Amino acid sequence: MSSGCAGDRRRLEGLTYRDPDRVAEGLTLIAGSWGGQTVHLVDEEGTEVHEWRLPWPPGLGQDLTARGTLIANGKVRDLHPFLDGLPFQAGAIAELSWEGELLWEVRHPGHHHDGILLANGNVMLLGIAQVPEAIAARVQGGIGDDSAPMWADTLVELTTDGDVVWEWIGHEHLDPGIDVIGPGAMDRAEWTHANGIAELPDGDLLVSARQISTVLRISRSTGEITRRYGSDSLAGQHSPWLTEAGTLLVFDNGFNRQDGWPPYSRLVEFDLETGEEVWEYTDPVRWEMFSALQSSAQRLENGNTLACEGLTGRVLEVTASGEPVWEYVNPHRVSPAGETSGPRSNRMFRARKYPRSRFAGLRGGGSGSAGLGEGGGE
Repeated sequence: MSSGCAGDRRRLEGLTYRDPDRVAEGLTLIAGSWGGQTVHLVDEEGTEVHEWRLPWPPGLGQDLTARGTLIANGKVRDLHPFLDGLPFQAGAIAELSWEGELLWEVRHPGHHHDGILLANGNVMLLGIAQVPEAIAARVQGGIGDDSAPMWADTLVELTTDGDVVWEWIGHEHLDPGIDVIGPGAMDRAEWTHANGIAELPDGDLLVSARQISTVLRISRSTGEITRRYGSDSLAGQHSPWLTEAGTLLVFDNGFNRQDGWPPYSRLVEFDLETGEEVWEYTDPVRWEMFSALQSSAQRLENGNTLACEGLTGRVLEVTASGEPVWEYVNPHRVSPAGETSGPRSNRMFRARKYPRSRFAGLRGGGSGSAGLGEGGGE
């Protein structure tokens, strides 16, 4: 009788499909969320054209600035009373030059999941704080020990020198009767479990809170939650994305969906003013696109939508009418963060695509060494 490691199974990887006439031109940023220390840019043909090596394993979120530098969250383990050792613990955010030089780094205890560069040049991080017992006792929904500590998210704005200039404490603004844990059997150890941040033009913030299946709109001036999106339709969503049309796009994971279908994921778009759903995409066979955790959605300049099915490492681009035009599977299978052995995975937290004009004058550092501002496709 023979046995083998699951990591040895044959799987699809790299570019698996491309419609050269309808795929958006551009380069896609990919990074594993399981371990490793690299971030890659991939062109329309699936060729890796640039690579950054980070000073720590990639955290849950990377982005490129307009000048071609990389903003990266990193996993830096500390002895936090709740986050220590959890896969979504972060701890660091940094900017690296195109050539990989570390330009600045900020570390903050309690940082998890996402961190973004704000329009004012500061960074905004997701943090966490323990909920007072009297408030935790009033929070509805979820399963687990009601007497155990409950944690909820914070937002922390810091300068790139590490100075805290603004902070939002979730349990001071959430409503135990409205912000209900669920749907389904979600752990009461966390009230909100935020996993993504987006900045609005007026400086207000959109925060995806998975445990309450809601995207919160938060006023920077008052801290008030001024709007809740998807609380009656989402199920453990990720990745709030503000489109050029001023709508909100998310990856709705659906592992705890209560509509009677087998678990499936969808991409869903909300009108920011009315809160109504204005567009969605599901696979023609609903459960064929599914990731219980992680994942992302992005509206592209040509109207297509890029989705990252996180736990499978699959990136899919679809048209507005839902036709697939590009598919890529992360080929990098790595051991858990900080380890050299153990189960290997190609999972990703998100993928982002950037038009080639963003890379004018830059040259690739991967297998494609030509200038990156032009070309690609047929």
